Amino acid sequence: MKRQAIVVAADGTESSGSAVTWAAREAERRNLPLRVVHVFDWDWSEARYDYRNDYLNQAQRVAEAITGNAVRAALSIAPYLEIEGDPLIGHATARLLGESSTAEMLVLGSRGRGGVGSLLLGSVSQRVATHAACPVVVVRGRGDIVDGPVAVGVDDSPLADHVLDVAFEEAAGRGTAVLAVRSFPLWPGDPDVVGAEAEESARLDEQLAPWRDKNPDVPVGILLTHENPAATLVAASADAQLVVVGTRGRGVLSGTLIGSTGLHLLHHAHSPVYIARQRS
Repeated sequence: MKRQAIVVAADGTESSGSAVTWAAREAERRNLPLRVVHVFDWDWSEARYDYRNDYLNQAQRVAEAITGNAVRAALSIAPYLEIEGDPLIGHATARLLGESSTAEMLVLGSRGRGGVGSLLLGSVSQRVATHAACPVVVVRGRGDIVDGPVAVGVDDSPLADHVLDVAFEEAAGRGTAVLAVRSFPLWPGDPDVVGAEAEESARLDEQLAPWRDKNPDVPVGILLTHENPAATLVAASADAQLVVVGTRGRGVLSGTLIGSTGLHLLHHAHSPVYIARQRS
């Protein structure tokens, strides 16, 4: 049975280079194949009078150069990696979403070609990250970060168990700690602040207990806060090598595929962001 590959999108930018670096390390760590794809849009309106197909041939040559360079970069990091490069014709979002249906994981850079300075996340990356069928990692910052804990946002949503499972698995594989971040409201005028914090800490300890039992070698740190969870996770990401969030959080609209905390991280995190999506 063919193993599912980690798929990374390459477009020749610095951001995609970081994504390729991260994906190569992850594929090597997991002993999985790596598939490098570059999607180029053949504009028929520009090419329809090109009877010799020069326009298409040139686009293909550029795409092959981009994937070839990315493959060589990945092999320089993981020389024994099973890897293939594949230029694809079509719309980037649609083709990458198609790739996500069979990929083990989809890895994206945080910015694409033609990015506008005011946009902190490329439009293709955001659309794919919020609609992909598999787990997605958006590589923000450098792709070679190997120090720091795996930070994870913990709430009491139905998906919390899956998010914790992913965070502990990632931490165990990297030989590092989990930093569990929990934000809870502190009501104005509450006379027993210490008691409220102790109660919330006990609830979190109980929630983490099964994963501590399954992963006794993974150290666990806890960060309880009354601050905005998105801002707290962004701050934690500065010292983390990975931040794990779920696809849906508490209080989000039923039509959205990723909560506001996840979207904020995709735009502002200092480390790669892992969107822990369960396959349907």
